[in-house]
Amino acid sequence: MSGILLTTYQGKILGPIAKFILGPIINAIFIFLDKILGSFDKGLIGLAIILFTLVIYLCLTPLTIKQQKFSKLSAKMNPELQAVQARYKGKQDNESMMAMNQETKAVYAKYGVSPSGSCVQLLIQMPILFALYRVIYSMPAYIATLKTQFEVVARSVIANGLVEEIKTIKSAAPYLKNFDIEGNELNAVIDVLNSMNEADLTKYAGTASDSLSALAKIKEYNYFLGMNLSNSPSNIIASAWNNADGKQWGLIIAAVMIPLLAAATQWINTKLMPQQSDNSNQSDSQSSMQQSMKMMNTFMPIMSAVFCFSFSTGIGIYWIAGAVIRSIQQIVINKQIDKIDVDELVKKNEEKRKEKLIKKGIDPSKVNSYATMNTKNIAAPSKPSGQKRSMSEKASVKPVSGKAQDKALEDAMESSSGTQKKYKPGSIAAKANMVRDYNENNNQ
Repeated sequence: MSGILLTTYQGKILGPIAKFILGPIINAIFIFLDKILGSFDKGLIGLAIILFTLVIYLCLTPLTIKQQKFSKLSAKMNPELQAVQARYKGKQDNESMMAMNQETKAVYAKYGVSPSGSCVQLLIQMPILFALYRVIYSMPAYIATLKTQFEVVARSVIANGLVEEIKTIKSAAPYLKNFDIEGNELNAVIDVLNSMNEADLTKYAGTASDSLSALAKIKEYNYFLGMNLSNSPSNIIASAWNNADGKQWGLIIAAVMIPLLAAATQWINTKLMPQQSDNSNQSDSQSSMQQSMKMMNTFMPIMSAVFCFSFSTGIGIYWIAGAVIRSIQQIVINKQIDKIDVDELVKKNEEKRKEKLIKKGIDPSKVNSYATMNTKNIAAPSKPSGQKRSMSEKASVKPVSGKAQDKALEDAMESSSGTQKKYKPGSIAAKANMVRDYNENNNQ
């Protein structure tokens, strides 16, 4: 096993995920398929990639469900969040900001979601999905059987003194630094061989019987629908177009279909995702974010086609398989989420929140009063210069001096002295009760 680990990706975050989690999974899938299919080894790597993608996305399903559930609840609670923001619009003082935060938290608690939304789920998913690329890009580093065959060919290259020559090949550029690592020459040669097209691989394999036998096995494993999964569709098209025996139209069409299918499946996937409805009450930042999401959904299929045209065909197969699996997941999840009774869910969350507050010794009915303690007497925003207040506006604005506030607070403390006894002095519940009396007296 130590030999396999030498050519794996060495990144500090993605490296361990690829090496210790995803690598063993795809190696186990390959062994399973090899035993099930027996002597039928053609396209085994392609099948392993598809099954590998299925397994990973099934494991991520609980996180996907949480994301979609958050999206549905967001559409329901956004009007309430916007109403809170509207109440405090233009108020930048510390008391107002604290009160707005309290009310915002209450709305999130009501719907049973975290203010961080689906960020946590994304932070878990993204490293795994990025590490997938590293595994598929360097299959011999993670599949022991495939590497064994490549080792035979690589030893032939070294024995024939062709190492310096293969370094000049265009596809060898990303791996040149690996040759400078002591004791890593064999693995570096394997990396380059894995990136070669069929003609070059055949050329450097030599004529030794064991090398030719290993080369035949590599082609059985690594070729899917006639394409070398290590090569990009662009390289496959170029080789098929310039083939000495004439243009290989079947191979050209298959290579062209990879980026086209990647774009099509990605487009279907974006259409199945929950879409936020346009709302005239949205803030500028929310509206801007929604427009950005629409643009991203438009350009993602195009980006998929471009990437899959220049990346290895194995990445393209993974991309298509992933989009198809996500689309099927999305259809099933959408049906399940549509059955959720949001109103019933809100009731359950409110009961849970009340129970938590009671356990902490807080009366839930007084929490809102505590949240608005410092915002009751915030002066109305002043008119722009040059505009006069109407008589009704002047009558509605009652300046409250600091002494008047102190007096009202003192009266509230005295009037609530009877009820304060049942609360622990200085507790939030005691303060909430005091604030309620203060607000009632002040409103009178």
